[in-house]
Amino acid sequence: QVLLVESGGGLVQAGGSLRLSCGASGRTFSDYAVGWFRQAPGKEREFVAAIIWKGGSTAYTDSVKGRITISRDNAKNTVYLQMNSLKPEDTAVYYCAASRDYTWPPVTPVKYDYWGQGTQVTVSS
Repeated sequence: QVLLVESGGGLVQAGGSLRLSCGASGRTFSDYAVGWFRQAPGKEREFVAAIIWKGGSTAYTDSVKGRITISRDNAKNTVYLQMNSLKPEDTAVYYCAASRDYTWPPVTPVKYDYWGQGTQVTVSS
């Protein structure tokens, strides 16, 4: 069992930055890929980015490339989502999730085994 906890969400003006964190307890991320998804009101959950813990390969959805960076800290067993140049359309609840699926990248929610509770990101115009 892996318990995921997100933090770092909040309200920011367009063009601003936020860094989300995803910590794990119960076991380490070493056997997982970790992804970030977001869900806006009335919309489906959308893949944002993912990272393979071993090796550090990353993947991003096109709409965030160049603005959002996923990274990991082995010692802290934590994954980060650094979000820059935020836009109002980035407003959503952001979720981190852990996947043991060996397909890459795991862009669909069904490929993930564990989910955090989500953190709200609101970008004002």
